[in-house]
Amino acid sequence: MSFAIALGPRIRKSPFFNSTVNAGVTHFTTYNHMYMPVSYGDLAAEYDRLIHGVSMWDVAGERQVSLKGPDAIDLARLLTPRNLDGLTEGMGRYIPMCNSRGTLINDPVLQKVGDDEVWLSIADTDMKYWAEAVAVAKGMNVTVTEPDASPLAIQGPKAVEVVSDLMGDWVRELKYFGFKHAELAGIPLIVARSGWSKQGGYEFYLLDGKKGDQLWALVAEAGAAYGIGPGAPNYIERVESGLISVGADTDDHSNPFEMGMGKFMDLDQDVDFIGKAALKQIVADGIKRRFCGVIMDGEPLTSTNSHQWDIQQNGQSVGFASAAAYSPRLDWNIATALITVDAADSDGGLVVMTDTGPRNARPTALPFRKDN
Repeated sequence: MSFAIALGPRIRKSPFFNSTVNAGVTHFTTYNHMYMPVSYGDLAAEYDRLIHGVSMWDVAGERQVSLKGPDAIDLARLLTPRNLDGLTEGMGRYIPMCNSRGTLINDPVLQKVGDDEVWLSIADTDMKYWAEAVAVAKGMNVTVTEPDASPLAIQGPKAVEVVSDLMGDWVRELKYFGFKHAELAGIPLIVARSGWSKQGGYEFYLLDGKKGDQLWALVAEAGAAYGIGPGAPNYIERVESGLISVGADTDDHSNPFEMGMGKFMDLDQDVDFIGKAALKQIVADGIKRRFCGVIMDGEPLTSTNSHQWDIQQNGQSVGFASAAAYSPRLDWNIATALITVDAADSDGGLVVMTDTGPRNARPTALPFRKDN
């Protein structure tokens, strides 16, 4: 059974859309109201380039929310439980965002791009409207917009060679989530050491949407010597690395603590951020679930899951598997899961209710490694 998505103006095309079509894109998803490539038809080659070489991704769907004005930092402090003290221009921080119930609703990278401006590089939810509503309700002097900024990711162990050839060796000194304004052949960019993989890499934030094809061509040309090819945020690698996808790995009750984000939380800071009271109560009551990995028995999975799979133990549901795949590196069937603490701490006895039938499984820590 096959399906197709009809293209139309309601979902936006990225500045790199034509380049991805010319590069042979075969599958899109939608992300932040934009078409985003997920495959070029050879998943094995795309995985191999990311793990051993270098890959380039159209991730323009990773939209930015700009908070600009005298109250920009104060608004940002209200939006996250993370302490933002010491934030300086050129620095990025990974931040959980919660609603008033302490539910995790987004996990962007916050970037201080100017004296009175920060950007939120958001996951797939409408955070612009959320941030603007908070600003208006609080009477804050800040303008909330979506800037013309579209990331092109260069990921993999050879990414640093490609980017340093293009920009200079200064990119090697960027700290993770650090960034710098730059130009490439007259194209305005923000160059950030970031990306949705654990294989290392950079993101070029294109600041002129009319120059997407030009930037794509320059990166492809510079990367040719290193075997660069097109790809997308890689499903298998993200499961192996335990990267969180809000909305896929979470539900309407997920909080940052059960997702392993406790180290990014400061509940004792003076800021009355959204969800503070609820998060304190969650800690007082104790965490009931944990985001972890599961290793499943059986023949290699031949496809990924399109919905969450129920996980049972002793005949009772204990949670769900959110993303499952066969890992070529580990030679395991693996999945990320959100399950009860007792189940996560057990030695096994889990049963994952896959689309092709139940599979015995055991829990493990993330990221997946041969020694766990």
